[in-house]
Amino acid sequence: MAVAAGGGRACSFPPAEVEAVAADWMLDFACYCLCRHFVEECTAEFRRWRGVAQALINGLSKIPTHQKKPVYLCQLLIRIANGKKLECHFENDQRISPLESALSFWTLLEREEIKLEKLHEDIRCLIQIQTVAVHMENGYFKEAAEVLERLFTDSESNKPLRMKLATIIKSKDPYVPLLENFNYNLLISKIKSYVELFMKENETNFLIQAAIKQVESKGLGATSLQNKAVNVDENDESNLETKQRLMKKQQSITNQSPGDINTTARPHSQQKHRASNVLQSLNNLQNVEKHGDALASGRRRQRWTSKEDLELKSGIREFGVGNWAKILVHGDFNNRTSVMLKDRWRTLCRLKQD
Repeated sequence: MAVAAGGGRACSFPPAEVEAVAADWMLDFACYCLCRHFVEECTAEFRRWRGVAQALINGLSKIPTHQKKPVYLCQLLIRIANGKKLECHFENDQRISPLESALSFWTLLEREEIKLEKLHEDIRCLIQIQTVAVHMENGYFKEAAEVLERLFTDSESNKPLRMKLATIIKSKDPYVPLLENFNYNLLISKIKSYVELFMKENETNFLIQAAIKQVESKGLGATSLQNKAVNVDENDESNLETKQRLMKKQQSITNQSPGDINTTARPHSQQKHRASNVLQSLNNLQNVEKHGDALASGRRRQRWTSKEDLELKSGIREFGVGNWAKILVHGDFNNRTSVMLKDRWRTLCRLKQD
């Protein structure tokens, strides 16, 4: 047995190999955390883990085959998060916007799997649409035309979408139905769907499992973390009713595919009026979020009604256990949060066992 100078046991493996395995675990964990904070829209935490993930990726001399998907996904999310910032550059070519750069990583991700063809195509089209839209929203119509040429190098690739976008650029009107219906929020929503699937596939991450065991072994620590999670979730969702109204309004749009680009033209004044209403709704939502703590502290606990229990069971049958946010949006609940739904389901399960 090899013994270290200090009397301890010496490492019997080459340090480089040990470091490589540990780095693998750390990269998987960083990617998982980055995904989670992207889905939950925790900006500060997303930025923190973005730095961690980027540092780990930069340390790779070559991307191992099994790490290609996490690396590409991290790079995609970092660019999508900065998608509307044309002054932000990730490529040496200053003409390449964050979304155009994101599209290159989305292409790499598509090559790593083939089981989500419909979702892949939707996201690809949305990135292309929004790459053009962001330039138009900033008044860069010439640049938008140049972007279009780079996006569709093959004249036959998705020809209907290419022709539609070319017509929109010529009109110099960023409020046309196509750009409004297939907007940035829809792009984020679709990417979140993809990220959630990735997270579900990677729940067995070694560091996550090790951390869960460590927390569970400490009893009180686990209870404290759970209570903290409940408080944070309730504060974040204190604006629940407003969010539900906005999300239900947009649900019909969210269910559309970017491939369905044949939209009915509307008068320019109606388009501007609609855009104004959307901005007003978003402003109202931001105001509610600012005062979320006050609203949450004033909320009283309410008994669950039999109707809410039926809504919860119906939602679980449709979306499955764990998809609390989807169940919350689609169900008719009385000022509940996703954490409340999860806790109520546990209670119902215990009552059934008793």
